[in-house]
Amino acid sequence: MDIRQINDEYSVSGQITVEDLDEIKALGFKSIVCHRPDFEAPDQPTFDAIAARAAELGLEITHIPVGPMGVTADAVTRMVDALDEFQRPMLGYCRSGARSTAVYQQTQHIRG
Repeated sequence: MDIRQINDEYSVSGQITVEDLDEIKALGFKSIVCHRPDFEAPDQPTFDAIAARAAELGLEITHIPVGPMGVTADAVTRMVDALDEFQRPMLGYCRSGARSTAVYQQTQHIRG
């Protein structure tokens, strides 16, 4: 797991595993956003598997997949909602962290 801090409220990572969630919680994250569509790669854990363990740990989590079409207006709107509603600091993840960074950057002009 390679977590990169964007600012005090948001960090990004490549694909996480169910086993990573205990460490994510210990690092102080309060919420998680998955930007990776399920079944993008055969070895990738499903969102539901990650979400089940996150819930056990008391972490808020949502799925805002960003697929081949790139960051859409809907994804940006849903990300703004997640940032408004979820506790922070928040961790966004996808395959490499690039989509999680891009969708967050596109919320900045809306959130001010």
